[in-house]
Amino acid sequence: MNVLELKKTANEIRKGVIEAVHSAKSGHPGGSLSAADIFTYLYFEEMNIDPARPDDPDRDRFVLSKGHVAPGYYSTLAHRGYFPVEDLKTLRHVGSYLQGHPDRKHIPGVDMSSGSLGQGISAAVGMALSAKMSGKSYRTYALLGDGEIQEGQVWEASMFAGHRKLDNLVVIVDNNGLQIDGNIADVCSPYPIDKKFEAFNFHVINIDGHDFEQIAAAFAEARQTKGMPTAIIAKTVKGKGVSFMENQASWHGAAPNDEQYAVAMEDLRKVGEALCQK
Repeated sequence: MNVLELKKTANEIRKGVIEAVHSAKSGHPGGSLSAADIFTYLYFEEMNIDPARPDDPDRDRFVLSKGHVAPGYYSTLAHRGYFPVEDLKTLRHVGSYLQGHPDRKHIPGVDMSSGSLGQGISAAVGMALSAKMSGKSYRTYALLGDGEIQEGQVWEASMFAGHRKLDNLVVIVDNNGLQIDGNIADVCSPYPIDKKFEAFNFHVINIDGHDFEQIAAAFAEARQTKGMPTAIIAKTVKGKGVSFMENQASWHGAAPNDEQYAVAMEDLRKVGEALCQK
């Protein structure tokens, strides 16, 4: 895909987030929207995957360590062809396979059940180590929240990854600056994030997480990096694309009502319309 196609796809994924969370009357739109461009690049450009073969042993692995942004993850998987897009409206409904957090036993394309913050990166490190020990070429990607990295287990896993020189591992931090209790710098500052990962022997790349050219360059650089894992620190906007959600911690875990839903979808419709005119 070219940059314009990626932007259009990301906008559709954002629409799916709003549809799902509004239908569920619960969920986490803020971080789903901030990570939509990262999700898009991973699943439509970067990763070696095939929706027709979700259990292919040679596929690249992805772990959503911040499992609460499942709406963004599910919307991406649906638009990539793992399951019907219309199923997004069943999010969190009784009997739906689309639970509030990713479940690898029931959702096609999910490589790791997640939701308990801090644990996903440990699983991703294990997957990367397994590939090394088995002589496999697949790569492993893990998406973390910037509030999530306040968890100590994140740094135990990072220390191990750096020590074992897992250059087949890419950790992405969605640095939107906000968590459920407010500004991450006020709650328990993880800054400087880049220096912390550098201290654990990671190759670190800082990018604008909404700039597809920077995203592409970062993942290309990660592939070229040998002898150490890569951490991509992606500066993003919480609630990206929806006017009243942007940079508002209150939209970390709240669903729009009918009126707010209409405004959000109109915001995204306008974005899509503008992209079609380019």
